[in-house]
Amino acid sequence: MNGKKDTDSDITRRRALALSGVAAGAAVGFGVTSCSSDDDTDTQAAASGTASASASASSDICVLNGSVTEGPYYLDGALFRKNITEGKEGVPLTVKLTVLDQTDGCAPVKDAAVEIWHCDAWGYYSGYTTTGPGDTSVPEESEDTSGANDKTFLRGYQTTDGSGVVEFTTIYPGWYTPRTTHIHVKVHTGGKKADDTYEGGKTNWTGQLFFEDKYGDEVYKTEPYSRHVGTWTKLDDDMVYAGGGAKDGLMTVTGSVDKGFTGTLTVGIDPDKENTGAGSGNGGSPPPGNGSAPPEPPSGQPTDSPVPMPSST
Repeated sequence: MNGKKDTDSDITRRRALALSGVAAGAAVGFGVTSCSSDDDTDTQAAASGTASASASASSDICVLNGSVTEGPYYLDGALFRKNITEGKEGVPLTVKLTVLDQTDGCAPVKDAAVEIWHCDAWGYYSGYTTTGPGDTSVPEESEDTSGANDKTFLRGYQTTDGSGVVEFTTIYPGWYTPRTTHIHVKVHTGGKKADDTYEGGKTNWTGQLFFEDKYGDEVYKTEPYSRHVGTWTKLDDDMVYAGGGAKDGLMTVTGSVDKGFTGTLTVGIDPDKENTGAGSGNGGSPPPGNGSAPPEPPSGQPTDSPVPMPSST
């Protein structure tokens, strides 16, 4: 696997930046709020050293979030809805994202279409339920499918309000080899709602949302996650997470396993630019399809839809 960081010193430095970003995000509720460049961000973080959380909050940033791979499990046609669970079992999770225009004084971006998708508690994605999560302890297909459509569960769009905020109701994601826990996200502008999905416009940002390991350590001891026995990849070992905290998708998380979690993040975009989803990240193969080849598009998918590339995750 090529997902390891190059050196231990890189991991230590980036982890320190990540923790600084989380502390700042917790203080303001949605992550980052004022404008700065990526270079300024690193300089400020290095200079602050052991600054308190309150001091960190005063130097919060709004940067252009780096785009990463969309992965092999993207599907067109997700539905507009707040609740994307479709009866899937798991620890409740609310995802709150704030979209800001980094090129216009970090002004809120209204009416941006935010799209998220992630795997279920077993590690399966809708549309690819015969592609196993890389372990021998799970069934061929996810069992907790009460009321779920196997082409649409845990996928959806919402449109940002006047404050640039969008909110989803879902479950804490499971895991699959060789990735850490994550949620995929795209921010679109310039299109329109049509037939309960989104058409036209352009994709301004393709990213992934991450969690500190301590939350997975708790969640994966509970049902139904605990039936997926194996070793999940931790954040520092992930092939996509770049180690930069909030600016690389690390969410501020509050709550508990018993009451559910809320994950928040602010995303800075350039509404005039388009991102194809190629992004950065070291790639890697998708989880094996029960020991077979990479996943094929699900039945019924339009023939002109992009075929998932096996080098993405």
